[in-house]
Amino acid sequence: MDFTFQEDQTLLADTVRRFMVNEVSPELIRELWSRPSGRSPDLWRQLAEQGLTGLSVPAEHGGMGMGDVDWVLLAQECGYHGLPAPLLESSWVAAGLLAALPPNDTRDRALVGIADGSLRVALGHAYSPLVADADQAHLVLLEQGGRLFAMPSNRVALTAQESVDPSRRLFTVEWESEPQYCIAEQAAPLMEQAFLLGALAAGAQLLGLAQRMLDLAIDYSAERKQFGKPVGSYQALKHQLADVAVKLEFARPVVYRAAHAMAHGADAAAAHVSHAKVAAAEAALLAARNAMQVHGAMGYTWEVDLQIFMKMTWALDAAWGERSLHLARLRAHVLAPDAALGPGSTFEEQE
Repeated sequence: MDFTFQEDQTLLADTVRRFMVNEVSPELIRELWSRPSGRSPDLWRQLAEQGLTGLSVPAEHGGMGMGDVDWVLLAQECGYHGLPAPLLESSWVAAGLLAALPPNDTRDRALVGIADGSLRVALGHAYSPLVADADQAHLVLLEQGGRLFAMPSNRVALTAQESVDPSRRLFTVEWESEPQYCIAEQAAPLMEQAFLLGALAAGAQLLGLAQRMLDLAIDYSAERKQFGKPVGSYQALKHQLADVAVKLEFARPVVYRAAHAMAHGADAAAAHVSHAKVAAAEAALLAARNAMQVHGAMGYTWEVDLQIFMKMTWALDAAWGERSLHLARLRAHVLAPDAALGPGSTFEEQE
């Protein structure tokens, strides 16, 4: 199996990286934390102008019709730069759910709006009951009684909930199911697919966050001095940073494998996604802990950028299923009597 990304995929990721270097800075993130909305309309407009809001939308609805493997590199960049916008939730997860529905007026209008950036969609799920960015959404997708509803924002009541990450705006949603807003009678398979996309998106972001915190720690270890020498010259800190690099290197292909499984509808896609979420979360949490060791108590302060990405890591670790849930799913897959395990199930024989 070839996990090499195609040239157009890496070029798109490079373009997104350059955009975010210029437009998404720690200073902007801090500024948005102090705004009541916590969001920047200008940043969202720029994302739409770059075509990023329509990546998952089929071409007939004004999008680019790209898939999960294309998204996974972009999600890493969103994590690395701490993008304070619901791009992944609305334009990957929710758009993917809507695109899987049979054509209807509500679904088609929503996809066109997502593609041009004029409409944002939030999603509530049993495994993620707090709805991210529900206050910014025009539609909120919710399940009740086995049916899926696309509720307009003026038909739901929102209550803000505190998050360890001020960039992650969470809400409880109170609503009454109204038949005219039902868009699918059988919601279970759609919600499972959306849950897997959400967990994959969180895992890819955690990869980016881990790399960002590792880079910050490396840079700071060259600047901070003790006993007249940079702390990065001490063997103990070198080992800590090396541990993060190794953990990250092993987590990255696991996330890519999960994206490939989702894109190709593999039977074990759910297990691959759970593995990816767990591996990426462990790498990011280790990066946060060891980067804090390098920074010392300064790492918790407002002025140091590390605290921004640590908070995002802690929030995403619990988003779209906690590690205990994903470990249970992975355990059930591995211990199943008919589990397809071993190299014979991983690699195809070549004649």
